[in-house]
Amino acid sequence: MSDPDTRPPAESSPGGNPSPAAPGRAPTAIDSGLIEEFARSYLKERRSERRWRLALRLAWLALFGALVWSVASQQRHAAPSDAPHTALIEIRGEISPDGEAGADGLNAALRNAFEDPGAQAVVLRINSPGGSPVQAGLMVDEIQRLKAKHDKKLYAVCEELCASAAYYIAAGADEIFVDKASIVGSIGVLMDGFGFTGTMEKFGVERRLLTAGTNKGMLDPFSPQTEEHRAHAQALIDQVHRQFIAVVKQGRGKRLKESPETFSGLFWSGESAIEQGLADRYGSLDFVAREVVKAEEVIDYTPKENVAERLAKRFGAAIGAGAVRAMGGAAGLR
Repeated sequence: MSDPDTRPPAESSPGGNPSPAAPGRAPTAIDSGLIEEFARSYLKERRSERRWRLALRLAWLALFGALVWSVASQQRHAAPSDAPHTALIEIRGEISPDGEAGADGLNAALRNAFEDPGAQAVVLRINSPGGSPVQAGLMVDEIQRLKAKHDKKLYAVCEELCASAAYYIAAGADEIFVDKASIVGSIGVLMDGFGFTGTMEKFGVERRLLTAGTNKGMLDPFSPQTEEHRAHAQALIDQVHRQFIAVVKQGRGKRLKESPETFSGLFWSGESAIEQGLADRYGSLDFVAREVVKAEEVIDYTPKENVAERLAKRFGAAIGAGAVRAMGGAAGLR
């Protein structure tokens, strides 16, 4: 006779469902579902990680390819040629020491172009609103030196904009070509900034500025502008304006039909610029190369930034420098 079954009955929940499986028992359907869901999530995350790794590798490969292409392109543009050709140098965007239209890079390009025996003449193709008078002056000085040394012509082709410091440079050319709708001129100088004294008083903010030197805080945007400081700044820009006028008069000579408005800072269309002697005639780069220089092949000597430099400036140093300038509120001369 067998022994009676003395095991306790299985416990039930109030709703009649059996309680969760005890340790050591086979997993229930709920346990299996959780395991499958976890496995799917894990596989999904692994696939996503692989895709990101692949995308990152492709991005680095593309960047490397762009760097190689940029270096090769720069070398191709700057390569001298013994065959007769027209040397091109582009001046685009703001003229500043930190930009592509700075004197350091463009003067080096000018030297390469003038020294190349195959270059029959040099053309500056300009599309710029102007910028630093210092950078423009450095370029004009180098243009005059190179023209005298190599006895080559230099022409300026003005596209949409040739204003302020850009025209300062163009005035050093043997001839200036424009489109009838080009914007030309703006022979003047400005110094700009901001004043926050009223705003500070409104919000009860006190400016605490310590200087060694009576005029060291001149043009500080958080301090009132004195009449002495204003007069000194005005004398400074008037002097730079006279330098600008002298360059234009020297470059244009008897072709310039001077009027009271010529050096007032106004700008004109290409058509009006020709009428006033600020430009010579209509013409594009191709026209000048074909009809004036008589060398249709155009070789670009403009210095080209590589991709790494462009990215560094865009996402690093340029943004930081811009923020510092904005916070400092320094007056700009252009």
